[in-house]
Amino acid sequence: MFCLQRLDGRQTYDYRNIKISFGTDYGCCIVELGKTRVLGQVSCELVSPKLNRATEGILFFNLELSQMAAPAFEPGRQSDLLVKLNRLLERCLRNSKCIDTESLCVVAGEKVWQIRVDLHLLNHDGNIIDAASIAAIVALCHFRRPDVSVQGDEVTLYTPEERDPVPLSIHHMPICVSFAFFQQGTYLLVDPNEREERVMDGLLVIAMNKHREICTIQSSGGIMLLKDQVLRCSKIAGVKVLEITELIQKALENDQKVRKEGGKFGFAESIASQRITAFKMEKAPIDTSDVEEKAEEIIAEAEPPSEVVSNPVLWTPGTAQIGEGIENSWGDLEESEKEEEDEDGTDEAIILDTIKMDTGVEVSNIGSQDAPIVLSDSEEEEMIILEPDKNPKKIRTQTISAKQEKAPSKKPVKKRKKKRAAN
Repeated sequence: MFCLQRLDGRQTYDYRNIKISFGTDYGCCIVELGKTRVLGQVSCELVSPKLNRATEGILFFNLELSQMAAPAFEPGRQSDLLVKLNRLLERCLRNSKCIDTESLCVVAGEKVWQIRVDLHLLNHDGNIIDAASIAAIVALCHFRRPDVSVQGDEVTLYTPEERDPVPLSIHHMPICVSFAFFQQGTYLLVDPNEREERVMDGLLVIAMNKHREICTIQSSGGIMLLKDQVLRCSKIAGVKVLEITELIQKALENDQKVRKEGGKFGFAESIASQRITAFKMEKAPIDTSDVEEKAEEIIAEAEPPSEVVSNPVLWTPGTAQIGEGIENSWGDLEESEKEEEDEDGTDEAIILDTIKMDTGVEVSNIGSQDAPIVLSDSEEEEMIILEPDKNPKKIRTQTISAKQEKAPSKKPVKKRKKKRAAN
């Protein structure tokens, strides 16, 4: 660090790369200062003015530090760092009168515009105040409020389709530049990152516009700075602010140009095409001039095909076979099919056994093969007659009452008794 070489390879007065991207809506932007990312969003609404400032609009700034940016930030609690950053932003932007608040008045004492700037820290890698100040001023410059008209006591608010939105009246663009001091002010660094902030002894923040007007200055850390050190930092800040202001103006002009031409804009278009999260990829050029020559070389180097041509085999009229082929396996059953047939047979046997047990079926077999097999049931009114045959054709079902079954069984018994008595 003290050999004029920092941990990330920068020199003493070097700033990290700044990238500005805009959303689809006016007043939405993301500022990247190295790996530090801040999302800025501006909104507005009509409210009643303050009693002591009846003809001035209201500016409100809110910075949020979530655990998404760094695990050290506690959710739901305002830390000392957050309070200090919010106060510094208000002093830099509101107290410097960078926005004409009187132009935000609609009806004196009744209706004024309240401009709210919400800043969300997406990733923390040091120097939050510089990234937040750039995101806030960029979002304010990019924002457009709805147009209004006043007729008597009626205030008419127009949609963007009815009338073009109106930009805010901005006098100048104050930007914060941070300086880190080490060994009680002996060494100085511009734009400290998160590792450098952990070991620094003090911090000096200077808010300045491109006209070299100091809007606010704040020193923290308890170190004593000399007048020459402060003047030196102010000169460095003037150069850095001028460069950042030009970058902001170019970004705003490019976005406005794309919107007028009807091109694609938004956060999705700002993603680099080389990343895996990109929505589009550039087409790579392919040289097809010597394709035929390469194809001929490949064909020449390849082995010639075999000259053996198989003769077709005619099995039956209308069919043919080319090549040796394999044996016919249509008549053979596979092992899985055989197992299924065995299981089906066992299931049928089990079902027949259960039917005999439940209904009390009696199977009678008379010596001859042509005699029908009678299945009778004493409890039910059905009698099934099965005619055994090589190919069973029909099954007839007859319904006979229980009384009719018992009657013919008694008559032959009586006749036999009479014959025996006569003998």
